[in-house]
Amino acid sequence: MENHVLLDIAKKSIEEKFDSSIKINKEQLLKDFPFLAQNGATFVTLTLNNQLRGCIGSLQAHRQLLDDLISNAFAAAFEDPRFYELTLDEFKKVKIEISILSTPVEVIYTDIEDLKSKIKPNIHGVILQKDGRKSTFLPQVWEQLPSFEEFFSHLCYKGSFEPNCLEFHPHVFTYEVNKIK
Repeated sequence: MENHVLLDIAKKSIEEKFDSSIKINKEQLLKDFPFLAQNGATFVTLTLNNQLRGCIGSLQAHRQLLDDLISNAFAAAFEDPRFYELTLDEFKKVKIEISILSTPVEVIYTDIEDLKSKIKPNIHGVILQKDGRKSTFLPQVWEQLPSFEEFFSHLCYKGSFEPNCLEFHPHVFTYEVNKIK
């Protein structure tokens, strides 16, 4: 894939809010880069001074990669409920990372030890799902939470599950990402 093209699209999606003269020419991009027309699921992560500043994405491919990327880049900058809207000054310093997700696959497991044997740290992103709630961590989160126990404890917390939610056998899905910086 054309990494620089994807990063440029994400950047312009955010920059449009600050500069009305910037326009993303979708028609031209789709003509020049046909892969953008394929359905794709992306996450856009923004960091400022090595701290998370926004992260929004799609877990399932449900629209063109181009539209998913534009929407998630904008949302990471201006609609992540954990942060105030990105300012122009922050935008000039922010680092943009794009993750293109593979299709999630359900992990069939009997108990926590079995699950532990099927999860690949630093490779698998994980989705927990139970009782209509869902939470996910990208594979990059393993860098901050390197142990299985820490990773899943925080993932349970993120989804407002019990800290020991794995004991209640939630649905677990894994995916991998193509990371673009």
